[in-house]
Amino acid sequence: MRDDYREHLAEFAHNLIVMCDSIKEMASHASRALLSADLTSAEDVLTSVEDVEELRVKCEQQAFQLLALESPVARDLRRVISGTYIVEDLSRMSALMVHIAKVARRRHPDCAVPESMVPYFSEMAKQCLDITTTLHDVLVSYDPELALQLARDDDAIDDLHHHIFVLTTQREWPYTTTNAVDVTLLSRYYERYSDHAVQIGARVIYLATGMRPEEYVGGKDERDREATFTRHFDEIQQRYGGTF
Repeated sequence: MRDDYREHLAEFAHNLIVMCDSIKEMASHASRALLSADLTSAEDVLTSVEDVEELRVKCEQQAFQLLALESPVARDLRRVISGTYIVEDLSRMSALMVHIAKVARRRHPDCAVPESMVPYFSEMAKQCLDITTTLHDVLVSYDPELALQLARDDDAIDDLHHHIFVLTTQREWPYTTTNAVDVTLLSRYYERYSDHAVQIGARVIYLATGMRPEEYVGGKDERDREATFTRHFDEIQQRYGGTF
């Protein structure tokens, strides 16, 4: 019976990884659709969302079955509960890529992003793909240190989002109001995508340690200070031969 339980728990965790990988592919196609005015890529995103939705439903059903039939406790309970929230965050990341694909399709054959803004969105798209790669590794390893990296990487996307917002609100904005609206929304979609990845990282930190990210970071700083003190003390002992 417990072997079946472990298999179900492992399958649940595996499906989260599969869902993450599917969303990374959606993000890649959505960004190609946006930056290259590629209608085929936009349609690929809109088609693949059905597969992600099936995974979402499957993961939720697995979580409910684990809770109702297996009565997990302690770490396993945290794993299932955190997993249900992770599924929701992944689903929202998928929806944001759908929004980007729809903007690209609506403006086709033109590019929704003005030429001078393309470098900003190319970098934002790259950062989001990199974050999703890290997210995959986090869901495989449940490493809290790696999960913290998601928040650090998110800072770069926040900076880009803020800079784009400033550009679109300047008086000398050289493009149309429609362009300004598109650019503002697209930037927001990427920024929110990254935010959901950070939320997943926070849930993994809680799952792995039982602490919120800020608690874990505070404890880590204390552990680092203690390790530094111990190392220095050991060096003194070695230098003076333990005679003090």
